Amino acid sequence: MNIRDLEYLVALSEHLHFRKAAEACFVSQPTLSAQIRKLEDELGVSLLERTSRRVLFTDAGLKLVEQAQKVLLEVKILSELASQQGDSMAGPLHVGFIPTVGPYLLPKVIPLLKEAFPQLELFLHEAQTHQLVEQLETGKLDCIILAAVKETEAFVELPLYDEPMVLAVPEQHDWAKQPELSMLALNGETLLMLGDGHCLRDQAMGFCFAAGANEDGSFKATSLETLRNMVAAGSGITLLPKLATPKETVRDGVSYIKLNEPEPTRLITLAYRPGSPLRGRYEKIAQSINTHMCALLQA
Repeated sequence: MNIRDLEYLVALSEHLHFRKAAEACFVSQPTLSAQIRKLEDELGVSLLERTSRRVLFTDAGLKLVEQAQKVLLEVKILSELASQQGDSMAGPLHVGFIPTVGPYLLPKVIPLLKEAFPQLELFLHEAQTHQLVEQLETGKLDCIILAAVKETEAFVELPLYDEPMVLAVPEQHDWAKQPELSMLALNGETLLMLGDGHCLRDQAMGFCFAAGANEDGSFKATSLETLRNMVAAGSGITLLPKLATPKETVRDGVSYIKLNEPEPTRLITLAYRPGSPLRGRYEKIAQSINTHMCALLQA
């Protein structure tokens, strides 16, 4: 048994498909299948149900997968410890981010990070919050950038910036020319929202419900751009994070209005596993992003 065999096993448990698992491990399907069979022979136990047309793990297989994930995480930590012998800002770094942050934040900070830390190899992964949390826990990701939520409380969180949310209304809306609006004005209004799985949905709904607003239950968007297009089409109003809005107060049929009393905001953080030996690396990255973004949002 070796580390690579455990990687094959974990990949198969994630993809539940031999070809996809093999592709993820950059080997041929026969190679992966043979190594799984070899692992079974070595352990003297069946890890998979061979009679099923689907990939089904036995109880013993599921237990081994769980233990293999722990082993691979420990191996990753050992590699991180070894990397501290050189430049702490050199080498690969796998960063996860949520869809309502990444497309708007990354263009602003990736050039900054590449200039500040030229020897750092950034690998970027987009997924929803629950997926990022799971991938961080299992060691697939080194750190994640997302809005602070309850699911991230088990990690160390470094604050990056507070991002305001603004109200987006159709250009023909009665409020379209208002420079600012109190949250209380949303009392009784119905707003378009993102679908389940987006942490921004829960945060926006919290502010809206507190103001007496409701959700439009007939539609749930899959992205912020879908929400924006629905507003432009005159189908409703919504809340959008500041970075997802243009500098102009009106563009492409949408008017953006600052909200106050209170101003709705969300805290964007960089989260990593407690005890990670790369703590110094994360702190330097977070400080760079914090300095840049705070100045940008205050401009």
